[in-house]
Amino acid sequence: MATRTIGVELLARVEGEGALNIHIEDGRVSAAQLEIFEPPRFFEALLRGRGYSEAPDIAARICGICPIAYQLGAALAMEHALGVAVPAALRGLRRLIYCGEWIESHALHIVMLHAPDFLGYPDAVQMARDHGDAVKAGLAIKRTGNEIMRTLGGREIHPINVKVGGFHRIPSERELEPLVEKLEHARQLAVGILEWASEFRFPEVERDYEFVAMRHPQEYAIDEGRIVSSRGLDISIPQYDAHFEERQVVHSTALQSAIRGRGSYLVGPLARYNLNFDRLPDALRALARQAGLGETCRNPFKSILVRALEVVYACEEALRLIRAYQVPPAASIPLSVRAGTGHGCTEAPRGICHHRYEIDADGIIGGARIAPPTSQNQLSIEEDLKEIAAHNLDLADADLRTLCERAIRNYDPCISCSAHFLKLTVDRN
Repeated sequence: MATRTIGVELLARVEGEGALNIHIEDGRVSAAQLEIFEPPRFFEALLRGRGYSEAPDIAARICGICPIAYQLGAALAMEHALGVAVPAALRGLRRLIYCGEWIESHALHIVMLHAPDFLGYPDAVQMARDHGDAVKAGLAIKRTGNEIMRTLGGREIHPINVKVGGFHRIPSERELEPLVEKLEHARQLAVGILEWASEFRFPEVERDYEFVAMRHPQEYAIDEGRIVSSRGLDISIPQYDAHFEERQVVHSTALQSAIRGRGSYLVGPLARYNLNFDRLPDALRALARQAGLGETCRNPFKSILVRALEVVYACEEALRLIRAYQVPPAASIPLSVRAGTGHGCTEAPRGICHHRYEIDADGIIGGARIAPPTSQNQLSIEEDLKEIAAHNLDLADADLRTLCERAIRNYDPCISCSAHFLKLTVDRN
């Protein structure tokens, strides 16, 4: 029996440490494992014993590129535990800062981390020699997203202005005005990036995912809605634990999420698009079709197109929110502490991020559970790798490795998870 083992001992440019092993026996892929051996960071343990009001700022430190996903998820969960909800005006500001996070995160991934795969470059620096305008455009778009986060959050990295009950400080209309021109320009650049990416050559891959995303009655969901799937799941956010479970596997220190009784699922831009296409404005749906996207898309490599479309959407949504903005009467709502369990969920750039906290009558956190998009997608990534490798066994080991790298980058697991593989070992018997 012929055996090939393609092993990558270390993934570079990742937050933490990981590896990949693909085992091929007698002409078939017997296993594909994405090994994550990042040391535990203990954020859930760090939250226990702290006051409920500290949760947003502590959770935000989980990620430097999408802190709002963690900060706002924590705030929403605490508000649920306390039995309150912020008024529409404050919710609009939260949605606006979240648009900033989508813009900066997606722009960075599309141009700096993912596009080189499709154009045959080892990195964005070398790609810039021939596609300098696209790189400049991507960085300009990212700066606009960062500016939104700075204006509303107090700073670009780990913003400090979101709190349980609203904000510490709210901006004046005058403070938001300078963002309009920048967003209008960013939108134009984003349309150009979408058109540019639509010319890429995409591997012909179709995967039968169970898509999972939030869905809102009127909006393209970001910060509010129910959790739905392409196979009939339709639950409220507090029902999350009844339908999803986290599993410990031997080859990973990161927990793998699964739908109870069903298995893997996909969160992120592709899931949002497939489940919420009808929530996009008419002009955005037309733009999607021009880019070669239909109402549904199951090719993971085309996630770069959906991300580009979401950048355009986030720019337009941010403009709408700014133009409709009227200064709320207060930056936050009054809170009364009580014991309870709270759930919060938002759409991080990479997919749904669920929070659950238990607090006592003094507002002290007794339990915390956070399910980030990366852990929810880990099992799906492994299944992608197994299927893609199985259909490309005729490739040389180096070419197969490159294709698997590209498959991982489809998920943009994190800002540092661009998954460039430094070392490759091949054992043949």
